[in-house]
Amino acid sequence: MNQSLEKIEEKISGSSFWESIQNFLNLHINISEKISVSILDLLIVVTAIFITTIVLRIVLRVLTRNLPKEDKGKFKVVYGYFRWLIYLIIFLITLHSVGVNVTAVFAASAALLIGIGLALQTLFQDIISGVFILIDQTVHVGDIIEIEGKVGRVEEIKLRTTRAVTIDNKVLVIPNHLYLENSLYNWTQNGSSTREAVNVGVAYGSDVQLVKKLLIQAASTHPDVLSQPEPTVVFTDFGDSSLNFKIIFTINDSFKAQFPKSDIRFEIDRLFRDNNVTIPFPQRDVHIYKQPE
Repeated sequence: MNQSLEKIEEKISGSSFWESIQNFLNLHINISEKISVSILDLLIVVTAIFITTIVLRIVLRVLTRNLPKEDKGKFKVVYGYFRWLIYLIIFLITLHSVGVNVTAVFAASAALLIGIGLALQTLFQDIISGVFILIDQTVHVGDIIEIEGKVGRVEEIKLRTTRAVTIDNKVLVIPNHLYLENSLYNWTQNGSSTREAVNVGVAYGSDVQLVKKLLIQAASTHPDVLSQPEPTVVFTDFGDSSLNFKIIFTINDSFKAQFPKSDIRFEIDRLFRDNNVTIPFPQRDVHIYKQPE
């Protein structure tokens, strides 16, 4: 008899325990008059997000399994942003499936979403531009780029910004939307070597063939100038007070082009002095007319 009473009491206590849990799970949180979420709904949403996270990680491993290391890093950046979009979609679908009025959620947050959208307009432009950069391979890490008159070597490409280092070792952070609004010059798109030039003018009456020879000598003897293609001299124009020439040469590291160009200018000046070639400066004749009294 006592054993039967104990079993009945256990059943009663067990049922009351489960009823307490059920009551707790059915406890609703009223966010607004039209939006009410229970504890069970929140647990379902958390479970759905957790499962989505596991699935996304598996998909990422499958998609990047055979990609090169550099492309894998870029893909992860893009994939990371699209992952939040997937989370948002799963979140809304889960809320709708558990009976939450999703329309009311949007209506309640419409003003907030509009304000956030206006504030993040430039951010979205940067992200879209970053996706274009990663897809069409316009810029790579290590490229030397020029945009809005600023030159730098690309160190890191992110979805919102591109980080480059200038020749002065200053970090240049470029918002990606500038690529859509401005012309981008990629100095190394066709390779690391680039054609550079130094301009110089000589006095009228100078031996132009000697000038050509000296200019080629100044460029070809510099250690940073490539022998192929050979340096070339172009007679550019008859100036107001000088004959204008341009010495064109090729170097491997255009990022530091100002240093070999400076050395070549020093060498040109020395060679011209040794060979009596004059670099003129603008001169003006002033005529004074005396007015008759």
